Amino acid sequence: MDAFYASVELLRYPQLKGLPVVIGGGRRREDELLSRLNTQHPERVWTEQDLGEIPVEFFPRLSGYAGRGVITTATYAARQFGVGSAMGLMKAAVLCPQAILLPVDFERYRAFSRQFKDIITDIAPCMEDRGVDEVYIDFTEVPGGQREGGRVLARLIQKSIFEATGLTCSVGVAPNKLLAKMASEFNKPNGISVVMPHDLEGKIWPLACRKINGIGPKADAKLQGLSIHTIGELAACTPEFLMAHFGRKSGLWMHHAAHGRDERPVETHSEPVSLSRETTFSRDLHAVQDKAELSGIFTQLCERVAADLQRKGYRSKTIGIKLRFSDFSIVTRDITLEVAVDDVQAIRQAAGQCLKRAPLQQKLRLLGVRAASLVKPQNQPEAIPSMTEQLLI
Repeated sequence: MDAFYASVELLRYPQLKGLPVVIGGGRRREDELLSRLNTQHPERVWTEQDLGEIPVEFFPRLSGYAGRGVITTATYAARQFGVGSAMGLMKAAVLCPQAILLPVDFERYRAFSRQFKDIITDIAPCMEDRGVDEVYIDFTEVPGGQREGGRVLARLIQKSIFEATGLTCSVGVAPNKLLAKMASEFNKPNGISVVMPHDLEGKIWPLACRKINGIGPKADAKLQGLSIHTIGELAACTPEFLMAHFGRKSGLWMHHAAHGRDERPVETHSEPVSLSRETTFSRDLHAVQDKAELSGIFTQLCERVAADLQRKGYRSKTIGIKLRFSDFSIVTRDITLEVAVDDVQAIRQAAGQCLKRAPLQQKLRLLGVRAASLVKPQNQPEAIPSMTEQLLI
């Protein structure tokens, strides 16, 4: 989906189309904008039906923003100024002070997500859900799926989604998931791109290695240190060379990826790998000086993780923490348990042991708790391990 959160907001506020808009900074409070509008313009009673008529000048701007919020997404007009997802709002305010700032509304986004996915599965039932705004679709057995190299079905999906929701999407068509993911970025927004094996040299190899989904900043930095900058240069490396520098598994995968090979099937059902909860503080907190406040936040995160596990029917054998410090450096720690757990006390005990192994001299900007190695209760013993070590906080 094209700039999904922002596009959903533009359905609510069509007067903002074409303008730089960023979404982030906090959850939407349903009546906040209308309440301010009715206070400042008492000559009229504004309701939910009038959102599309709110004057553009009334919306809050990034200019002068002060806070710890980050951008969830931005319209393409805002991205032209270098503004993007996960960027701090204060930094974005320097790059694009005139951008309009809207809070997130996850409930609304999830509703639209369910709607566009239902439309897709009516057309092509073999669909892999990859999050709120992205899916993989297998066209192989769909009648007409191979017409014009998949373009006919791609256009049908785009048309059906737009007519039902008013939202646009970009489609990448390819023989496998790796190339389809890359192709989906070629012609945004509302584009269709087809990549076949004979297109590798012309369309894929000139791209930077980071364009391969799975090559992150660290691997890319190492590749650049080896004078490997493009996918074509990566493809020219022998498997032995890549395995020597990145290990057998990663090196062999890089070789296959550079040559456009990917045997992963479209999975219509998949088990979650992990569940996590985290929060960014309104101010930096110190492990000793702000012990009481941190302890309360820590407990709440553990409670939310436990509730997520219980609601989804899982237990976790690996509990971890994530810390982001005031200098934006990140530290993670985890512990593997003998028996999987889903209750708050056990999760807090395990996460507390992780905290004891983390450096806490700097002030903290973010704290997170994560549950991984998930299992169904029927697949492991009922007993819960005892942990006697004291919590750090």
